[in-house]
Amino acid sequence: MEAKCYLKYQRYGTRKVGQVLTKVKGKTLYEAEQILKFISKRPSDIVHKAVMSAGANLSVKLGKKVDLKSVWITTAYSCMGSMKALRRFNAGPMGRAMPFKRSMCHITVIVSDSKEVK
Repeated sequence: MEAKCYLKYQRYGTRKVGQVLTKVKGKTLYEAEQILKFISKRPSDIVHKAVMSAGANLSVKLGKKVDLKSVWITTAYSCMGSMKALRRFNAGPMGRAMPFKRSMCHITVIVSDSKEVK
């Protein structure tokens, strides 16, 4: 059985989150938790939250508490979020406004009780 977790509109770049997700893809939840503790990148906290939430979703679906060593992360990826939500302006020369955009991403984690990595 599979369970999913979506985190939308996270204030991190897609590439930086993807680098953290590739470290935990194909691992058990227990291994992923140990790995994410020692990764020094900022998005590791958000990825940890998504992984544990997906595990909790699976335990609700099954109706019993699951062992972290028997649940596998089958799919983990990040997509680019909307760039329209957080537009900001810096002061430019001669009183002009110079726009810059905040990057956002959507994180998807799918866990399963069988070891089939997609």
